Amino acid sequence: MECRSNGPTETERLGEQLGGIVEVGSIICLAGPLGVGKTTLTKGLAAGLGICDPLTSPTYTIIREYTGGRLPLYHMDLYRLATASECDELGLDDYFYGDGVCVIEWPEKYAQWMPDDRIDVRIKRASDDRRIIAIRSIGERSAAIVERWGRA
Repeated sequence: MECRSNGPTETERLGEQLGGIVEVGSIICLAGPLGVGKTTLTKGLAAGLGICDPLTSPTYTIIREYTGGRLPLYHMDLYRLATASECDELGLDDYFYGDGVCVIEWPEKYAQWMPDDRIDVRIKRASDDRRIIAIRSIGERSAAIVERWGRA
């Protein structure tokens, strides 16, 4: 599936639609260059989950946890990790197979750690504000979510 966004507001709205339909255990992997809108999409997803806390990039903290919505949101940024062993030390599996939704920025750095059932989202810059958002599901559960998202 491919979407186009004409600015941050549309990117956030797309995330909000996804936040309204994700389920416990949903994994969303966000790829794309710096400043392309990964955190903007995640802000929308948090809003769709009913999370009211301000959402910020987890670049320096690696993982930020948000509660208060219909499901917890675990927002991860793997950009600053230096080795694959750090993924194990962080206990990513506990988040992946826990009680919430995981959003992972820079998943391509540690692709071998990504769950088999997930939604891959690649954001590309089309111009200053416009984005091309390619969405691919891997696994049955994620395929059903992407299908519902496409209809939203």
